[in-house]
Amino acid sequence: MNSSTGRWVSDDDFFNRERELRILETRVRDGNHILLTGQRRMGKTSIARELGRQLEAEGWIFLFADVEGATCAEDAIADIAQAVHPIRPIASRFGAGMKRWLGDNIEEFNAYEFRVKIRAGLDAGNWRRYGEQLLRDCAVQDKPVLLVIDELPILLNRVLKGDDGARQVDEFLSWLRGVLQGIGDGSLVLIVSGSIGLTPIVNRLGIPDRINHLYPFRLGPWNRDTSINCFQSLAESYKLQVEDDVANAVYDALGVGIPHHVQSFFARLRDHAIMQGRDQVTVEDVEEVYRTGLLGPSGQNDLVHYETRLKEALEDENHTIAMEILAEAATQKAFTPGARRCLEDLYARVVDDARGRIADTLEILMHDGYLEDSDDGHRFPSRLLKDWWSARFRDHHIPLENRRSDDKSSEDMQ
Repeated sequence: MNSSTGRWVSDDDFFNRERELRILETRVRDGNHILLTGQRRMGKTSIARELGRQLEAEGWIFLFADVEGATCAEDAIADIAQAVHPIRPIASRFGAGMKRWLGDNIEEFNAYEFRVKIRAGLDAGNWRRYGEQLLRDCAVQDKPVLLVIDELPILLNRVLKGDDGARQVDEFLSWLRGVLQGIGDGSLVLIVSGSIGLTPIVNRLGIPDRINHLYPFRLGPWNRDTSINCFQSLAESYKLQVEDDVANAVYDALGVGIPHHVQSFFARLRDHAIMQGRDQVTVEDVEEVYRTGLLGPSGQNDLVHYETRLKEALEDENHTIAMEILAEAATQKAFTPGARRCLEDLYARVVDDARGRIADTLEILMHDGYLEDSDDGHRFPSRLLKDWWSARFRDHHIPLENRRSDDKSSEDMQ
């Protein structure tokens, strides 16, 4: 088993998702279109690609389109076309309909050039027609086809922030739903996945029915036993000696078994042992590497990405509210009902519908794994994220209930 800290994994490196994989496979074989959800670094891309790899070995056609860099529907259609390019029966059939831009010899183009040519022929007036034709060309193959569209929620959030964004998001999702329903029981099955939630987007816009054709499948974290088994398997693969309870200490330090974080912790502990001239990891090493490695400068790229994703998922006012909620939960251990009332009072002065905005923001924070509900409010399930946010805000975050008390004192003095 290889240590992997930044890429998707497959085959022998695909660890202990067999049950989830079997459920997902059953749904796909039954012809269900899937909405694959789960917080960041949970392994959504890996499980989708592993499913595709296994089905491909059985004769399926597997297509993977990453639309994270797309800015509009036309870009998304071009990205799907790029994924289709290696499958000549589909590419040739679709290319015949775009002959004006492709000419007669699509075999002369590599996948990137094929995408560029397709994108040049797409505009706001024709992407629906050509997009529908592309999906229909996939659906009439003799072999079953699995198409994964990865990071679609990021694209839709980007569109949503532009002019007339709500209408365009509604239009794209309505188009996709209509095309898939029109295809019916063809050979095409779709998986939509992303590191931010699609459900909060449609709920916010009041159009939840636009995705009711997608079967929701949520990928959760590993439990303690699975996290420990992964860590120990990695140690055995690299012939790294570990003291008893090291794997337990790693799980306790993280607080939740996010696969990428388990992998990252192992890699940093191994590097630490090598730097110390040792081939063994001790329990004492765990806390040191947690502080200096995962939370230190070398671990910032992983953690800063959480805030970047949050900014992509939220409009400016809601992003500010999210940062207030996370700072409160990190520095005060929980975002309590009392703190929530204080935040509503504070933001009622500067934004419309502060209560609704806070409720929507909390829904996204819980859906995307930043917070979870608890008896006394909302808490971080991940100790790593909590400690990172706390380190950023503990010196300058004023507890929300203190701010309301200060405001009331000022009003009384007047």
